[in-house]
Order: sequence, then C-alpha cells, then structure tokens
Amino acid sequence: MLSEPRSGRLAAWGNALLAGLASPDDVALAIVGEDAVHRVEGVPGEAGPVGLTLALGRLRALGVTGFRVALPAPGHPLGLSGPPEFNARALEAEEAVVCSGAAVGLVPEMYEVGPAGDVRVEVTWHCLAVREAPPADVPSLGEAERELAEGLRDATAVLSRLDVAGSGPVAEAALDAYRARAEAGREVLAPGYPPRAVRVLELAQRVGLLISLAYENGHGGAVSASEMAARGEALRPVERVARRAQVAAYNAWVEERERER
Repeated sequence: MLSEPRSGRLAAWGNALLAGLASPDDVALAIVGEDAVHRVEGVPGEAGPVGLTLALGRLRALGVTGFRVALPAPGHPLGLSGPPEFNARALEAEEAVVCSGAAVGLVPEMYEVGPAGDVRVEVTWHCLAVREAPPADVPSLGEAERELAEGLRDATAVLSRLDVAGSGPVAEAALDAYRARAEAGREVLAPGYPPRAVRVLELAQRVGLLISLAYENGHGGAVSASEMAARGEALRPVERVARRAQVAAYNAWVEERERER
C-alpha cells in the first residue's frame, strides 16, 4: 500500500474525464504512470484489446457515469457486487474498478517485460460483466476517517510495545521516499475530488506505510511465537481499515454525484 493501486488511478482519472476536468490524453498518461503501457480487453463492440483513450470513450458511450474502486481480500469482498466470476478475478488481482451506469467492471492483469535491470510493467485490463448492486462494505468518508484514526492509534501502541515499528536502513529509506513524494506536492487524487477524500487517502497511505514497514522489517523485537501472533493480530484489523478508507476516498466522487441526483 505504499503507492496507489492501479484501479485507484483508473477510477480517479476516469472520473475526472467524465467531469470534463482533464483531457483524454492527460487521463491516459496519469493512469499509465510509470508502467510501459495499458490496454483494455473485452470492451463491448471491440474485437481485440484497445488503448485506454478509446476504451474510456467506449465505456462513456455505453452509459458509464462513474468509476468505483474495489480492494477485496480473502473473506472481505470490499467494493464488490458480483457476480461470482467477476469477484473471483478481482480477488485474485486484489483490486478492480466497477462502473456506475453500465453493468461492467475492469480487472487488471500485470506482466513484466524488458531485460534485467530495465524491467517495465504492462497492464491488461479485462472488461467483464458485473451485477448492478450496492458495493460491499464501503464506508462513508466520515466513517473511514474515524476508523483510520482509531486503528492507527491502536496499532501504533501494540507495535511499539512489541518493538516492531519501522527501524533500520530499509525502513528509513522507505520513510524518506514517502516524505519526498509528499513534499513534492504530488497529486493524491485527480481533479474534482473533495478535500476530505484527499485527506482520507493520504492518511490511509500513511497507515499502509506503517503496515508495510512492520511486515517487511523482520521480526523486530517480536521474537516469541506469541509476540509474532500479537503483531499479526494488531496489523490485520488496521490493514482492513486502511483498505476500506482507500475505497471510500476513491469512490467519493461517485458517491457525491449520486447524492446530488
């Protein structure tokens, strides 16, 4: 969770395109980011894979009025609405985009390409049928913000007690990279999102950083089996809270538009 999920970039910038706040070319560049290329397979009316710009245009013509994010995990179908086939693909990818206004969704599949030392990622988005129903377990922005504050406080207390908070050169490098990105004024969300969504997503990403450092920093002081189990127990609920908050932030644009109707 150190960087935004690809589904988050597609949904946020796809919504900016629908709102007329970004050009198709700028949207495609923002979605691709540092990847080599993105293609979309299975777009209705298209015989083969197409580029992002054409795919987003086709989806808009189909009646898509917004893009939502799903970040499911085993036992937690966060943001999904079915059918089982789509849910299974999304769970395997650990992310998906669900369209509003048309019964379709997008699941990314990543491939590494290029020689050693210059490996790039290519992404194929699979356009699949979805069930038009409310997404599972998505909180409001207010709920997500409260959950994040409580979860971060509880997890920090437990991790500090077990001496597994981020430390050492690897953790320090990750923290420095995160601070550099924040200080560079990176665009956390696309144009058109409410300030509260930006705030919630930034906090969710900071919580995700804490979780990643705790997982990647070895056992720290948690040398006994019981202490290691306690660390896992502390991380699992806050990881769930952080995913829920990310989904709430990315989906805020659609939720706001639907309330206005």
